[in-house]
This record gives sequence, C-alpha cells and structure tokens, in this order.
Amino acid sequence: MAIKQKSLMLYGWLSIFAAISTIALKSYAYWLTDSVGLLSDALESVINLVAAIIMLIVLYIAAKPPDEKHPYGHEKVEYFSSGAEGVMILLAAVSIIITAWGRLKHPQPLQQLDIGIAISVLASVINLIVAFILIKVGKRRNSITLESDGKHLMTDVWTTVGILIGIGAILVANSFEESLIVAKQLGLNGWEIFDPIIAMIVALNIVWTGLQLLRRTFSGLMDAALIPTEQVQIIEILEQFVSLNGIAYHALRTRYAGARRFMSVHVLVPGDWTVQQGHDLVELIEQHITTIFDNIDIDTHLEPIEDPVSWKHLNS
Repeated sequence: MAIKQKSLMLYGWLSIFAAISTIALKSYAYWLTDSVGLLSDALESVINLVAAIIMLIVLYIAAKPPDEKHPYGHEKVEYFSSGAEGVMILLAAVSIIITAWGRLKHPQPLQQLDIGIAISVLASVINLIVAFILIKVGKRRNSITLESDGKHLMTDVWTTVGILIGIGAILVANSFEESLIVAKQLGLNGWEIFDPIIAMIVALNIVWTGLQLLRRTFSGLMDAALIPTEQVQIIEILEQFVSLNGIAYHALRTRYAGARRFMSVHVLVPGDWTVQQGHDLVELIEQHITTIFDNIDIDTHLEPIEDPVSWKHLNS
C-alpha cells in the first residue's frame, strides 16, 4: 500500500510543473494586457503552486507505512491537503472579487488583447491536461488529495475561460462604432467593464467548488461511512454467507481514511463450531471483500449465535 501511495508523488511534481508554467504565462499575459481578469487568473496560479507543494508533502507523509504511533497508517493526512485546497480556493475567489470590484469602480482600457488571449489559452490547456490526469488518477486510486488538486486546477481553467469570454466580448464590442453611453462617460471604448464583471461571476462559481471540497474534508475527518454503493457491495457478500452457512452478522461499521478503507463487523456462528471453523469462515469472508476493495482493512469479531450477549452491540 505504501509503495502505491508513494507512486502518487509523481503527480505532485506534475502539478508543481503546471503551476510554475502557468504563473509565468499568465503573468506575462497580464503585463501585456493590463486585464484585471488575467491578473486574478495569475494570482490563482500562485495559490495553485502553494497547493501543489502542500499536496506533495502530504502524499509523502501518507505513503509512510503504519508504525507504533500510527498503527492505522498515515493516509488520513490527505484530508489536511484537501482542506487547505478548499480554503485556498475560497481565498482565491475572494481576492478575485476584491480586485475585480476595484477595476469595476475604476475601469481601464485593455491592450494587446490578441497576444494576451493566446498566452492565456496556452496556460489553460496545460492546466486542463494536468487537471484531467489528477482527477482521473485520484478517483481511480481513491486519493482525495490528487482529486482535490485536480479540481483546484479545473477551477483555474474555468476562471480563464470566463475571463477570455469577457475579453472576447470586449474585442467584439469595440469593433462596433457605437459603444455604451455609460462606458463613454467613463472615457473608455465601450465594454471594458465586462472584464471585472466576468471575473466576479467566475469567482462565485469557484466558491462553490471550494465549499464542496471542504464538505468532503470534514466528512473524512469525521470518519464518515463508505459511500452507499460500496456498503451495498459489502452487505451483499455478507448476506451470501448468511444464506449458505446459517450464520448472522451485525455491528457493521465502515469509514474512509484518505485512500484507505476500514470496516469492522461481528460475525455470529453456531456455538458448537470449532475455533478453526469460525476462523476459516471469517478468513473466507475477508477474502471475498478484498477482491472488491484492494485497500481495505477488515476487523471481524467472532461470536456464538445462540448467546444473547452476542447481540448486545447491534449497530446495523
């Protein structure tokens, strides 16, 4: 398990490379155009870099095997990364709104938009590719750290898309001879106010992504149960053994810890079974469950089915 987790660190370096590349490209685009939208875009890429560094550190810690102080492993540290990602996404959204509000009150004409757009598109393509890879691998490897960083990068992509739409609208609008009366009164060509407006709209969309990440983080830290579909798979296996072997079970508990799953269950067997018979049965049950989940720790408690005391810890 530790080896599999350690291999995820390669994706951390990929995220750092993407962040550094996009910071350079978007900063240059802002320098050329003086667009507050592109400035907010560049600022978010700086946050992406910080998040990628945190992710790399967290993946390194999560890859450590269990030890005496952490007998259940270190995977739960991933929630600190996803929580930090969620907070930074919200901070990025707030900074975008503040910056855009200032430009909305004091609009400025934009320059060299064609070159700026081209550079921003290139940066966005880099983020899109890396985000797709991180989200796909994160879901496949059940790593909330990779998935949250991928979603963070995807918010950056949507930010750029929204900003480019705003800048594109300015380019189209400025091609007409007539412009908005309000904009003329501001001494502009006509539609520069679209730049901060679009930036603020995109920022509100980013807030939603940040809140979703924080919700998942809190859920993991509170030891939330496995998702319903995974619980159903476990119950189906247990029910098969109930019908075939005349046993029972209760007190089924499940939880996540980063990329790792945990479950415990009380298995009730006939009291006249030998210890070996009971042991063989629970081993078989665990084998069936691990064929579905290769990263699950299972604790089974064997009890005699006839003893009323065995049913005192009912949970499910």
